[in-house]
Amino acid sequence: MSRRFGRERRREVPRLNTSSLPDLIFTLLFFFMLVTNLRESRPKVDYRVPEAARAERLEKKSLVTTIYVGRAAAGDAPGAVGGFCIQLNDKLATVDDIPAFIAAEQARLAPEDRGRMVVSLKVDGDAPMGLVADVKEALRRAGALNVSYSAREAEADEASAD
Repeated sequence: MSRRFGRERRREVPRLNTSSLPDLIFTLLFFFMLVTNLRESRPKVDYRVPEAARAERLEKKSLVTTIYVGRAAAGDAPGAVGGFCIQLNDKLATVDDIPAFIAAEQARLAPEDRGRMVVSLKVDGDAPMGLVADVKEALRRAGALNVSYSAREAEADEASAD
């Protein structure tokens, strides 16, 4: 048996098999598409958020249900009062539709979270208070007692700070 000296055995590192890489990328993409919470509805009403002297942020956004009250952006709206209408999710609605909407929103929540659901009212600053009172009454009948009004914090005047 003869040995050959002077010849080294060269070992090459095997190439990495990347054929399953696209599958992994699409699996991750699909996962993130499932768990990402996108904006559920787009406002179909025009509203100008009023200013508030003091504002607080809502803690758990998943428990917040939004009702928009503002001017109809396109054409006639059902139940419009003085040109102002109500939007529930992606549909323009009337005050009579609010209890069914609240019941559906509570049904999508876990039973322990139903009592902590907050209804956020995004109301135009010029909306008639009669319409807002009707919305609040419908919320009261539906058992949605945690109501929050959306507002932007008033900016401090530079002149008053001097």
